[in-house]
Amino acid sequence: MDMKPVKENNDSTSGPHKNEVPEAVNAFLAAGLAGATVERHIEWVDTDAAGHQHNSVVMRFVEAAEAKLFRDLGLKSYFPTAPRVRHEIDYRAKLFFGQLVTAVVRVDRLGTSSMSFAFEVWGHPHEGRGATLAAEGKFITVCVPVGKQASAPWPQEIVEALQG
Repeated sequence: MDMKPVKENNDSTSGPHKNEVPEAVNAFLAAGLAGATVERHIEWVDTDAAGHQHNSVVMRFVEAAEAKLFRDLGLKSYFPTAPRVRHEIDYRAKLFFGQLVTAVVRVDRLGTSSMSFAFEVWGHPHEGRGATLAAEGKFITVCVPVGKQASAPWPQEIVEALQG
């Protein structure tokens, strides 16, 4: 898949850190088979009693990037057949209400019936704070055809789209 560079978003990014997130995201995407990004703002509902993001919001943003990746590839058949079998998240920094966030996901490895992903979630400069890597991690999905209880090889359309 041809990786498109991330466009700079000038909404709340100015000063010396304004290119830091897009540059980091582009470098991250270049290391994978395919990838996608989404931008979101931390909303009030995304925060917890401590005033920063709730841990669950990170995976929700990553799943939105994963969904965008497979929509962009035209692979709607992926989701009903790709349960997660492993998650790993390292939280590095806090994200705050109103902050712009970029979630980026990439496919690192395509196996016969499994797929390994890596992700990063970046907080853009916000209220005097610079750009920061807020979370990073990995997850694995396995192909389990609808109605089956065991894994099976990925359909050829998925293999071709990712290796094409």
